[in-house]
Amino acid sequence: MNLPLLDPLYPVFPDPATALDYPDGLLAAGGNLSIETLLSAYRQGIFPWYERGQPILWWSPSPRAVIYPEHVHISKSLAKTLRRGGYRVTTDQAFAAVIKACAEPRPGHEDKPGENHTWISPEMIDAYIGLFEAGHAHSVEYWLDDQLCGGLYGLAIGKVFCGESMFSRTSNASKIAFSHLAQGLDQAGFALIDCQIENDHLNSLGAQAMARGDFISTLKKMANITIDWPTSLVSTKVKI
Repeated sequence: MNLPLLDPLYPVFPDPATALDYPDGLLAAGGNLSIETLLSAYRQGIFPWYERGQPILWWSPSPRAVIYPEHVHISKSLAKTLRRGGYRVTTDQAFAAVIKACAEPRPGHEDKPGENHTWISPEMIDAYIGLFEAGHAHSVEYWLDDQLCGGLYGLAIGKVFCGESMFSRTSNASKIAFSHLAQGLDQAGFALIDCQIENDHLNSLGAQAMARGDFISTLKKMANITIDWPTSLVSTKVKI
């Protein structure tokens, strides 16, 4: 495997089109997790994922799993839960708690190849909290009786929201949080949700496959368009 090694201080990413076919999308190793490096990566359609003991690995898979906010799929059972209410959804109120909950090992709930959420290491947690404090990363929280029972986090890159991970401690918690997120993003003018890697959970929410080249072309058109984060819209009751 001839994998490009990035400079630890001044990483320059190779063209995502040169990513490996197997493992799908593996592009480079090394570099760092600074805010500048992470933003550069996401704006090029690249994201980090690696297990403990590995160097930082950078990925740009093809196809890419995406969801159009206006086309999120809400099942009949989920719609019933959304109508019933009895919960509260917020955004950016507990980012650190959300990412740490996403980091808890949950075998059988994979959202990236070969992992059970242990990929969210303390180093990754610190890096994304830094992105949150800088205004680039966001969380959505699902509350029952003031207990955090589900949520998700990711980055806003222009008109694209790059989802990273989600968790549920009660039935449908992450799907409820995602439904609120999608509605808020749609109403605010966001065009796309990047889900990175396809899985059954995301497919149930309406994920579609997009070729790498098409995704990156779309991302380039949208990455530099500034949109305010839709705090109040995400918290609003979902219209079914």
